[in-house]
Amino acid sequence: MANERTQSAKLGGWNRLGVTVRANSAELSHLERPVTRLETLLAQGLDLTKEQAVFRASKQEKTQQLQAVLAEGTRLATLLRNALKQHYGPTSEKLAEFGLKPFRGRKARQAPEPSPEVPAGPQVGAGE
Repeated sequence: MANERTQSAKLGGWNRLGVTVRANSAELSHLERPVTRLETLLAQGLDLTKEQAVFRASKQEKTQQLQAVLAEGTRLATLLRNALKQHYGPTSEKLAEFGLKPFRGRKARQAPEPSPEVPAGPQVGAGE
């Protein structure tokens, strides 16, 4: 069980190891100090895991609050942009001061270049 990869698996392994060493304390009295230290680290690890879960929940809550703020802010920014276009007019250069592009008309389409005419081949039966 030395291959624990997740945090909870490592903490569980430490707990089982500590309990087992304590159960055999008569034979393993020379391991008293390391077991005590491991139990202290286990308690710290469990506390930090609990804190981490609280912060994760708090982060999710803050993310939801941020999304709500961003949604409302986007709506208000759109309202303000439209109000500025209404106030100054859609073609006013003053809109550029607010980061908006004034409407300057559409670019004229260029007429397609005429394709070279292909001379018609001899027509059979025409005019004989």
